[in-house]
Amino acid sequence: MSQTRAALAPPTVLRPQLPLGVIVAMACLAQFMVVLDSTIVTVALPDMRTELGLSTNQQQWVVSGYLITLGGFLLLAARAGDLLGRKRVFLFGAAVFTAASLAGGLASSPTTLLVARIVQGVGAAALAPSSLSLITASHTDEHRRHRALALWSIMGGAAGAVGVVLGGVLTAGLSWRWVLFVNLPLGVGLLVAGILTPLPSSAGAERTGLDVPGALSATLGIGALTYGLSQASSDGWGSRGVVTALVVAAVLIAGFVAVEATSSRPLIPLALFRPRALRIGNLAMLSLGVTMTSASFFISLYLQQALGYSALRTGLALLPLTIVLVVGGLASRRLVPLVGARNLLVAGGLITAGGVAWLAGTPAHPAYLSHLLGPSLVAGAGISLMLLPITLAATTGVDPRDAGAASGLVNTARQLGGAIGLAVLVTVAATATTHAAGHSTRLVALVHGYHVAFLVNAAVLVLAALAALALPAEARARRRQSLR
Repeated sequence: MSQTRAALAPPTVLRPQLPLGVIVAMACLAQFMVVLDSTIVTVALPDMRTELGLSTNQQQWVVSGYLITLGGFLLLAARAGDLLGRKRVFLFGAAVFTAASLAGGLASSPTTLLVARIVQGVGAAALAPSSLSLITASHTDEHRRHRALALWSIMGGAAGAVGVVLGGVLTAGLSWRWVLFVNLPLGVGLLVAGILTPLPSSAGAERTGLDVPGALSATLGIGALTYGLSQASSDGWGSRGVVTALVVAAVLIAGFVAVEATSSRPLIPLALFRPRALRIGNLAMLSLGVTMTSASFFISLYLQQALGYSALRTGLALLPLTIVLVVGGLASRRLVPLVGARNLLVAGGLITAGGVAWLAGTPAHPAYLSHLLGPSLVAGAGISLMLLPITLAATTGVDPRDAGAASGLVNTARQLGGAIGLAVLVTVAATATTHAAGHSTRLVALVHGYHVAFLVNAAVLVLAALAALALPAEARARRRQSLR
């Protein structure tokens, strides 16, 4: 599945000796690294907090900082691959990602760690689209291309499952620093292979320049919005810092819209938003990004703070959730033609909301099997049912010239939904915890805050499911026919 405009570039004519197997392995490894680092740090957050003195907001930014820059620069990186060459962008991404991983692992202060994660997101944004375009540009045979793309997609799903377990193993066996150091041999391997392998480059790309102002205004605007939302719980909504951040965010996001409306080569053509299905699909992906990021964040903290689980045990406890995500995602491919994408999206949203709401009823001293395993499996099953219908809604019927931008947009919505949604839910949880602290123990107040955050998340999912009812019936019919 394409994520970016680069993936639609015309296939490059390659020399017969080009090692396609090596290119597929490199692309899959790059995708694995990008997805892995969105989940592997979650289990290590309590240890990071203990050693570096991270606040609750700073813990959230260890996750959000990476997601914001990854989502904000995806489309710009894709365009850079068109103009500057995929190999150059790929090597740049691998170098930046690896160097930032080293800096983060060596961090001795919260500031150093957060800056490293933000820079890591920039490297990931360069790796993600260039790794995909290397496959599409090098595989001229349709059957081999589909098989390579399937491997690339499965690797992304597997990385989410491996991340939580590997994060627990490394944190418990070595230290939290190894959740970042683990990228060093992978990144160095990618750099060496990329330099030695004759990778395909761009062919016939228009030299119309990069929309740097659009990418910067969008990324900085989302960053300011996330910062303002995350600081509101500690500083108050009327504080100077929060108000300033929200005003700056509004100005930058408005500036982004203005840039896209006047640019000759915008990252996201505003006309792209005309189809109702695309708008609903991206709205649903935003809500799904909230759930996929915040669920592992809160459940991980819940297990370690309420149940006293070790990092390793926490990673293993989250493994069933991630396995269900992968297996359910494969099953949804067969369900779409049977029940329709719209019905599956609505059902998946409601099932996910039910699982998340169920988590809001767990006690302060829960038992894993009776209180946490069931709701996490239900939520995971619902999420897995939503992924394919959302992608179909957001990309089917789009003009072929805009297919890359539409695919990149839905992936960006997932990353930014996770970053902004996590900031909002952390603020909600902190506010609820503060209100409950006066008449309950610290643990009970903390768990109450998590409960409120889960309920807000469930409400967002219900609204997304209701919005999916507005998907055009004729669009659903086309999707069912296309999957037969």
